[in-house]
Amino acid sequence: MNIKRNWAGVVCCFLLFIAVCLSLAFHVKGAFRASGHPELGLLFFILPGVIASFISRGGEVVKPLLGAMLAAPLCLVLLRLVFASPRSLWQELAWLMSGIFWCALGALCFMFARSLVHRWRHK
Repeated sequence: MNIKRNWAGVVCCFLLFIAVCLSLAFHVKGAFRASGHPELGLLFFILPGVIASFISRGGEVVKPLLGAMLAAPLCLVLLRLVFASPRSLWQELAWLMSGIFWCALGALCFMFARSLVHRWRHK
């Protein structure tokens, strides 16, 4: 049971990172590009980090980060082969690394909020 709980955050972040990446590549890209702020889509990568940190034991940051790092190469292959992106390989790689950063930041924000709530309840 403990092993399943330890890897649940990695698997959750892996799947959610891929879902966010593909949804941004397929559905949402035009809306953000039309508004003049295409980088706003990167903020959606916070959600996999928050959810995976919630599922991980103790709200860890390492599990969501590992899940995002494992999902990034698969997303890169899918973006290059399936969606035929007009961006260069280096731009896609930089975009995915930014997604990993935002995912880890989401996990850190969840840990911070959890510690604030824990401290507030024990005062």
